[in-house]
Amino acid sequence: MSQFGKASSKRGKPTYAYAIIGVALVLFLFGIVGWFFLNLRKSGDYFKENIQVHAYVNPDAGKKRIDSLTKYVAALPFARDVKFVTKEMAAKEWNAINDTSWKKFLDFNPLPESVDFYIKASHVQKDSLNNLSADLQSNFPGVIKEFQFPTETVSKISQYVKMAAIIFLIAAIILTILVVFSIDNTIRLAMYSNRFLIKTMQMVGATRWFIAKPVNIRAILNGLIASLLAIAAIWCFILVIEGFVPDFKVLHDNKSMFLLFFIIMVLGISITLISTHRSVIKYLRMKLDDLY
Repeated sequence: MSQFGKASSKRGKPTYAYAIIGVALVLFLFGIVGWFFLNLRKSGDYFKENIQVHAYVNPDAGKKRIDSLTKYVAALPFARDVKFVTKEMAAKEWNAINDTSWKKFLDFNPLPESVDFYIKASHVQKDSLNNLSADLQSNFPGVIKEFQFPTETVSKISQYVKMAAIIFLIAAIILTILVVFSIDNTIRLAMYSNRFLIKTMQMVGATRWFIAKPVNIRAILNGLIASLLAIAAIWCFILVIEGFVPDFKVLHDNKSMFLLFFIIMVLGISITLISTHRSVIKYLRMKLDDLY
């Protein structure tokens, strides 16, 4: 009899280990998609912020006015790495990446002087750059000969990031729905094996809160464990990817990663808790004959 009692009590326990592993796998897939989404945004910002803008100046503008232009651009909150490029510096940069045979045909330096700088990703848009050009032309008339930036590159990057973001957003919404349903089904299957114990406690006079409280606490712990397992797996996956593809290290953003991990933890705990509590309430409301 004692052996039978031990065996039946073991069968009455819900399969928490399988539930935890199942939830962790689902959260891992969700985290990988989230990581790719973050890398997509960061890669778009990375390419945008490496587009150099050139404000070519007139030869007769004068050093004082050029210095004023350089300081004005440097004071802009969205400009970075502002520098004035002389004709000699321009020639040196040209010779470093191009053919130097032009010196054989020209006895003077044809390259213009310019104020070169980079723009933060949020302002790398065709309209924003055109507005900046108009602002500089109006504030420094006669100083700027030409305001140049790769218009086609800016447009293509913006379109690519916007289109890819929409695709990933739709995929993230669909995946979130699948995550919710998958975790819910996993928890319901885990609680199914414990339905008779829940009903027995109710029949001997235990209140709904008394029955649900320990199960809910266990659900929170299970959700936390599953989330931590998923986060550890995601972190290892990222380290492996960055080891094979070092360029991914440039896009590494700890702040965004911690936000993603926080979302995974909240999602894992909340869905596990809600699904467990719903299952307990469901079995408490059912009649004993319906449990078979």
